[in-house]
Amino acid sequence: MKLETERLILKPIDESYTEDILKIRSNETINQFVHRNPPKNNYDALQFILTIKENTRNQKSFYWGISLKDQPNLIGTICLWNFSEDRKETEVGYELLPEYHRKGIMSEALAAVVDFAFKNLHLQEIVAMTHKLNENSKGLLLKHDFVLQEDRKDEDFPENLVFSLKKKKKNYWFSYRRG
Repeated sequence: MKLETERLILKPIDESYTEDILKIRSNETINQFVHRNPPKNNYDALQFILTIKENTRNQKSFYWGISLKDQPNLIGTICLWNFSEDRKETEVGYELLPEYHRKGIMSEALAAVVDFAFKNLHLQEIVAMTHKLNENSKGLLLKHDFVLQEDRKDEDFPENLVFSLKKKKKNYWFSYRRG
């Protein structure tokens, strides 16, 4: 499923993006806040892509590559994964090459994915976990009305903070005219 915003295309990731995924997932700046074994070569990146495709096919995750509308290359990724058993809650994850930071790109991508999650997947809550020192990520989440959950912990990574965004309940206001 492809999503478009004013400046971006969020698109499925396939084997043609192996070099882009290697560049993104092995970037030292990105990885200072992420716990993972970065890919060492194209083979590792390709294995990751094949895993993404399988998880997407099985609806275990929704994963998009982020590109600017005038560029074919991926500059980042964003995903919904780690769904609750009842499929009412999920986790969002994202990464963006450092040369594109602080340009509103991830903000635009996150807004599109949140909208997709609540409208199309009918989720009730989106959770995000970010390293306590990742100021850009914390600012992004707060800008999009995610709330710090001080009582929740990331059991696997205690230095992470947990943020949550709940679907807003619609308010129905009726106005009556006397006639």
